[in-house]
Amino acid sequence: MTIHMIRSDKVYRDLLKMPMAERRPYFKEQVLAPFKPKFYKQGIPYEAKQVGGFDIMMLLSWMHLMPEMLINQHQDVVDRLDDDDFWKKCSQAIQDSLARFNAFQLPVQDYTFTTLLANPAAPMLKINDGYSGDGGIPGYIFLSLVPNVDTLNRAQSALAHEINHNVRYQFIDWDGGSLKEMIVAEGLAENFAVQMYGEEKLGPWVTKTDLEMLNQVIKPFLHKHLDVRGMKKITAYLYGDEIAAMMGQDEVGMPYCAGYACGYYLVKYYLEKTGQSIEEATLLPASEILAEVEEFWTEPTH
Repeated sequence: MTIHMIRSDKVYRDLLKMPMAERRPYFKEQVLAPFKPKFYKQGIPYEAKQVGGFDIMMLLSWMHLMPEMLINQHQDVVDRLDDDDFWKKCSQAIQDSLARFNAFQLPVQDYTFTTLLANPAAPMLKINDGYSGDGGIPGYIFLSLVPNVDTLNRAQSALAHEINHNVRYQFIDWDGGSLKEMIVAEGLAENFAVQMYGEEKLGPWVTKTDLEMLNQVIKPFLHKHLDVRGMKKITAYLYGDEIAAMMGQDEVGMPYCAGYACGYYLVKYYLEKTGQSIEEATLLPASEILAEVEEFWTEPTH
């Protein structure tokens, strides 16, 4: 098994010294080019078809510090990311997470990882407490963070969450984005991260939801809408109205990351009820997990 670590901190340090006209091509070649197969599978153009058209750089601009945004005042931010210990811990987290699935003979043996500097002013990052991840395409993992003591300490847990997605979709066919699949997948990923690094590293997508809101509002509503399909349609159900509005999607009356929180408690319930390991559960279809926990939707979560 090979883990390709792209040290973006070195690239960001170079960018600070470069003329503006040279920055984008350099960043794309040094950081993004190895991820081209991932972007292709997601239908994200690497190069825009026309000037100002949608491409990977436009997508990243919604949450990240782009090459042309970097100024001398960002030196401290880059310095925080330029830490050999941080990168070693990230590599170890990926290795340790993948090792939990050694019994299943993973089809993918090559993994590419990097960390991107998030824009602290981006609303999506603010609501997620300064960090997020992307690991749904097998073999490729991103972390996005505003580097500070808290986010750097949470990086390993965030990576475990993304590796769980990465492994799941080596065995489970992506269904185009059903609410059922996403609730279960996010619940599996966060339970896996907790088993790896402890409940103290539980993400804000779970901790910001109190149990009264979960039991009285979220569970009854999501249970009625489990058959909603399509990523645009499920945005508000999964991420909540506030994030849906940021993404230009319809609101449905759900609080922040309702689907994530519900999924976490649903999978936790499933694991306790069945005695199944999180590794075994990760490779199961969502329908199989949901069939075992019908009572979850009506029983209060404590």
